[in-house]
This record gives sequence, C-alpha cells and structure tokens, in this order.
Amino acid sequence: MRSVNSVEFSIPGEPCAKGRPRFNRATGHAATPPKTVRYEFLVRLSYMQQVGQSVQLEGPLCAEISAYFTIPKSASKKKRQQMLDGELHPTKKPDTDNLAKIVLDALNGIAYADDKDIVRLNVKKIWSEQPRVDVKISRI
Repeated sequence: MRSVNSVEFSIPGEPCAKGRPRFNRATGHAATPPKTVRYEFLVRLSYMQQVGQSVQLEGPLCAEISAYFTIPKSASKKKRQQMLDGELHPTKKPDTDNLAKIVLDALNGIAYADDKDIVRLNVKKIWSEQPRVDVKISRI
C-alpha cells in the first residue's frame, strides 16, 4: 500500500443514499438493498479507477463530499439560473448523513482501514447539470 496525504475522485451519476437493511422475519437475517449494493460498488470502482488500488490514507482524516443533483426539468429559466448560481439549494431527499454513510462505508478497507478514522466531515448538496458526487479525503 502506498501512503499519501490526500485523494480526490468523482462518482458519476445521480447521488444515492445508504438504504436501510431489510430483515427477514423467518430467519432474522438482514439484507442490504440491491440499489445500495450497486452504488457502493460504483463508489469503490470510481476510487480504484481514478486513485488506484494501492493508495490508502492513514491517521485522522477529513472527508469532504459534494453531491451534485440534476436540476428538475420543470424548473423555470429564472429558477434554473438561481440553482446554478448557488442561490437555491436542494432540500430534497436523500439526507446528507445518508449520502455520507454510503460513500464512507464503501471506502472501508480501500481508501482507509476503517471509517472510524474520519474525524471531520463536510457534506453539501448542490444543483448541477452534471449529476455526480465529488469526494476529497485528506490527512489532518
């Protein structure tokens, strides 16, 4: 493993939140929703393609996550411009904590040993014409 001070990468597509596990009453087993499994795979794949498999951060870490959401087609030209200028913010689901959870959980054992190493977290939701999630993780 190669140690670095910070990494940055992007996850293409509409941001996705961590889904709640579903429990089977008969067996008592928990199952992760398929959408969550697919998105966590996309997070790992994006990291490995853009950063590399042999890069892992160590020590106390700071994570910055910027989730860019597609502007609704129903938005007027004026409202669309306000969204692009950052005057209007996406106050829709998913919640920022669930956005962070899916990204940080997916990177366990890949970008860092465990997400317990994340001691500072900044998550923001932004309107954009290119949906994606930008992630920056750095040593403190």
